[in-house]
Amino acid sequence: MRLFDWWPDSALTFARPWLLLLLLAVPLLAWLRGKRGPAAALTYSSTASLRAIGKRSAARAGKILRTLMLATLAMFVVALARPQLGKSLTQIEASGIDIMLVLDVSGSMLTKDFTIGGQEATRVDAIREVTRKFIEGRPNDRIGIIAFAGRPYVVSPMTLDHDWLLENLERVRIGLVEDGTAIGSAMAAAANRLNDKRSKSHVMVLLTDGENNAGKIPPNTAAEAVKALKIHFYAIGAGINGIAPAPIYTSRGPLTDALGNILYENQRVEFNETGLREVTKIADGKFFRATDTQSLEQIYSDIDKLEKSTVSVKKYQQYRDLFPICLASGCGLLLAQMVLSQTLWKKLP
Repeated sequence: MRLFDWWPDSALTFARPWLLLLLLAVPLLAWLRGKRGPAAALTYSSTASLRAIGKRSAARAGKILRTLMLATLAMFVVALARPQLGKSLTQIEASGIDIMLVLDVSGSMLTKDFTIGGQEATRVDAIREVTRKFIEGRPNDRIGIIAFAGRPYVVSPMTLDHDWLLENLERVRIGLVEDGTAIGSAMAAAANRLNDKRSKSHVMVLLTDGENNAGKIPPNTAAEAVKALKIHFYAIGAGINGIAPAPIYTSRGPLTDALGNILYENQRVEFNETGLREVTKIADGKFFRATDTQSLEQIYSDIDKLEKSTVSVKKYQQYRDLFPICLASGCGLLLAQMVLSQTLWKKLP
């Protein structure tokens, strides 16, 4: 029975939580004592000596003693319930699959030929949404993200912390780096990250809508390195060949209105997949074509099925028994009540 977390990986639990129901008797006892009425009168020959006793001080002393008694009972009940502070650890042996997602964030990815929830969406927004689902479906893989336009940018190194990874996925936007399409440099950067012999399988997923026009490394050279490192390579060509809403570009970049919104017009957009198919062939990989959100989701699903591995889960529980501490605290409160009632706040016989 977990009541609350002290730390993210520690919690207070009770071995016999049902005994905590006895705590309901504590306020009941307090209420019953308050219903007993005034104390019995004491016949005394002279009250002169009693007038010196401050009535307020006596009343306060009585309340403190009653509080100590009730606190003692409560602490003993908690001790009987056997509180334990500790950790419940789940050790997951990772699948051994390292995945680098290489995502294009060049200006052409603003073209609106995809949909999200039935609404028109840019390519980059659709890619981000589908990538999120892919990451969520592979909790035991180390996954990293490289975004690229005119140069590659490491959004996240490979990690098992997918919550952190998904937070960083939101940074995958147009304008993250200067414009261009440096496919070869992005592939080389991802291959360098995947060059870890401790992992049994390495996967690179490249998603782009254009041809290489920037960077220092030719895509074919990067593809040869990918093959040499035995990286499983998947290339996804995104976008349609036809008419679609695309940004209006000037020498300064996309044209915007007074509110900063990018202006669109229907334009002919084309994707020459010949070059990307050649790169994929050199890397001994697989090529996919995504012309809408549904096909992109299906491609990610196909890749997910191709790269599967079993994992083993081991659970450990480590608890520190707090029974001695609670028992000692209860005894301390009881001793304090007894000492105070027989000394400082002693009652008349």
